[in-house]
Amino acid sequence: MKNIRVYLMTLLVLLTLTLSSCELVGDIFEAGMWTAVIIIVLVVLLVGWLVRKFRG
Repeated sequence: MKNIRVYLMTLLVLLTLTLSSCELVGDIFEAGMWTAVIIIVLVVLLVGWLVRKFRG
């Protein structure tokens, strides 16, 4: 458990030094946007598949 803390602290320091806060926030929102798009497409495909199954 102690090793995980060291790795997390190292990662946090690395991110702090390499990314500006605006760039980090922009990357987080971009990743969230693409995740939402993929989930929405999967839900639409699932609903379409269920409608086809029930209509026969």
